[in-house]
Amino acid sequence: MMAASVAGQRGLRVVLVDHAQRLAEKIRISGGGRCNFTNIGTTPAQFISQNPDFCRSALAGYTPRDFIDLVERHGIAWHEKHRGQLFCDDSSEAIIQMLRRECDAGRVSWRMPCQVLGVDKGPGHFSIATDGEPIEAAQVVMATGGMAIPQLGATDFALKLARQFGLKVVEPRPALVPLTFDAEQWKPFGALSGVSLEVSVSCGQGKRKTVFLEDLLFTHRGLSGPAILQISSYWNPGEAIALDLAPGQDLAQALLAAKPGNRQQLDTALAAIWPKRLAEQWLATAPGQPGAMRMADIPDKTLRALAQRIHGWSLVPSGTAGYRKAEVMRGGVDTRGLDQKTMQARAVPGLYFIGEAVDVTGWLGGYNFQWAWASGVACGRALRAA
Repeated sequence: MMAASVAGQRGLRVVLVDHAQRLAEKIRISGGGRCNFTNIGTTPAQFISQNPDFCRSALAGYTPRDFIDLVERHGIAWHEKHRGQLFCDDSSEAIIQMLRRECDAGRVSWRMPCQVLGVDKGPGHFSIATDGEPIEAAQVVMATGGMAIPQLGATDFALKLARQFGLKVVEPRPALVPLTFDAEQWKPFGALSGVSLEVSVSCGQGKRKTVFLEDLLFTHRGLSGPAILQISSYWNPGEAIALDLAPGQDLAQALLAAKPGNRQQLDTALAAIWPKRLAEQWLATAPGQPGAMRMADIPDKTLRALAQRIHGWSLVPSGTAGYRKAEVMRGGVDTRGLDQKTMQARAVPGLYFIGEAVDVTGWLGGYNFQWAWASGVACGRALRAA
């Protein structure tokens, strides 16, 4: 809709084809139904790609402020919730209707629901077979997204079409997704489902090391919450993640300082800085089960070892919760085959790829929407008049 509206308002004749029964479902469900439509702190640093400089041009050409101006022109009230994340005050439906009105202003034609059966290229034009009337077009824009949330109609159509025309594809995988663990390994922690706390989470070594300070959520099968969704985009199968469950604190020093003459049980003392359920379960799995011991009776060595484990909990996920639970897809059409200013395939004039379909994946927090708007605008501005 972003690309179509920009092109249409430039005077181009645009047909928007969508196989879905309902318009923009991913926008509708995002941000708990209020659409985290951008992040005011957006820079290229918040995006993952094998070609990390690719996103710079589009992001510079259409900024969060540009989208905010559009939102405000349509009278949509918004607020900043957390770390630059902007949400609608009311419903995400407002963003959908805004984009629909922008398309109407550009006299965009709609084919919806309409299934695309195939795309072929002839001399100077593309032939698009559908389950309705065929379409002839001088240019085709693939804005079909990635494979995340297939229950809303997400497919790998863009990737298949890219391969059909000889473009390379960076292997796709779920991103911004919960991590799962071996059932036996996770058994001691399954009872903590619903417990959340702020943590520091990291993976990778050396220059590859990535760290986030975010909230963690325990689930029946593993870990979720913003901290895990963020790190999942960087995690590789077989790799460990490291969790500091008391970031910004020197837990060993605090426990040792509280020890002299303290008749309080360790689980009670730990519950002062942690959710009680987590403190009790963590100590129940600790060597020697010191939770019921009085602070004054616990050896310094035991307290230091406990603090070390809390600050450096290392564990290896067995996998992810998959595309059904992922917010986005990592990977996609290799951007080295696209023009960064126009989104056009270098080897296939007239064919464009934008948004999540390409190998540009943002962090959690509105970045992926900003990439969608920015790449859509870049493409809409670049399309040629007939």
